[in-house]
Amino acid sequence: MKSFRSVAAAVAATLVLTGTPVRATPVPAASPEMVRAMRRDLGLTAGQAASRLVAEERARRAEPALRGLLGPRFGGAWLAADGSFVVATADAADAQAIAASGARPSVVARPLAALEATRDLLDRAAHLAGPGVHGWYVDEPANDVVVLAADRASGTAFVSGSKADPSVVRVRTSTARPVPYADIRGGDTFVVRDKGRCIVGFTVRRGTTGGFLTAGHCGQRGDVALTGYGGTPIGVFEASSYPGDDYAWVSLHPGWTPRGTVVGLGVERPVRGAAPAPVGSSVCQAGPATGWHCGIVQQRNVTVVYPGGTVTGLVRTSVCAEPGASGAPFLSGDQAQGMTSGGSGNCSVGGTTYFQPVAEPLSAFGLTLVTG
Repeated sequence: MKSFRSVAAAVAATLVLTGTPVRATPVPAASPEMVRAMRRDLGLTAGQAASRLVAEERARRAEPALRGLLGPRFGGAWLAADGSFVVATADAADAQAIAASGARPSVVARPLAALEATRDLLDRAAHLAGPGVHGWYVDEPANDVVVLAADRASGTAFVSGSKADPSVVRVRTSTARPVPYADIRGGDTFVVRDKGRCIVGFTVRRGTTGGFLTAGHCGQRGDVALTGYGGTPIGVFEASSYPGDDYAWVSLHPGWTPRGTVVGLGVERPVRGAAPAPVGSSVCQAGPATGWHCGIVQQRNVTVVYPGGTVTGLVRTSVCAEPGASGAPFLSGDQAQGMTSGGSGNCSVGGTTYFQPVAEPLSAFGLTLVTG
């Protein structure tokens, strides 16, 4: 075990190497919007919000050094309600070194690694968690692992089945069953598992089931749509047509709400209908990273030969093309036009983009467009 002197010296040296001593850490100025939100949601004054941000930045810089130096004795770290930075250890001999670093020491019965091992047991037994079990986590300040459950019996049965040490686990009853909680809009990005990134075209419903349209080449029936690489599942591809056509529809899992809007780089527009725009009309494509790009409808019912096959019935536009825009929505005014299929060129030199008209998949799959 390291002596108090060696630990304290190493803490001080590490803090200097990673920036400046904890008590002198400079903090970037918070945006006025962030400070207003902290005052509203945390009940703070402007001065208290600023002090909290300073304390949080100091804690972020100090925690890795203390974690590394305490090693297997590290019991966790957190900001207390009074703003002080607490560092826990399973060995009381570390308390002086922790205090010397500027943090408040807490001596606990279990190191963090032991709590995380218990959580990992619960993770491996997740298939045993019935509908009465809502989740679990390590509670560092309490030095235990919490299982959230609708009733104590459900939580206790899950812990027993997991083989976790029940003395480490606390069952906490909770009536709230979490679900993914997010809106889905045209222009939002998603990832198809094992394939790549695409963009939501327009949100739709079939009966009471919400979903969205995208390009058919993005996925096939049964493919899973995720929030990002390794992210949360959003829904599943119910049907897809490519080549020949280039459209697909994805049904959303519970908790994901389809909204009748299209967003491009933070600028959101309502969708009011799906009346086709005549040749010569202006049309705009929404992208999550590139924002809005506009052009003219040049021709309708165009056949395009892609490397993966021929697609008929597309609309040719003068909107510039960028890679990664598959499925991105096209609007003319507030009317949905279609989903990006492909194109040529780029937005530096100009180009041509083709979209799959929205009316065909709506009819083929018996879907209704969600409008704003």
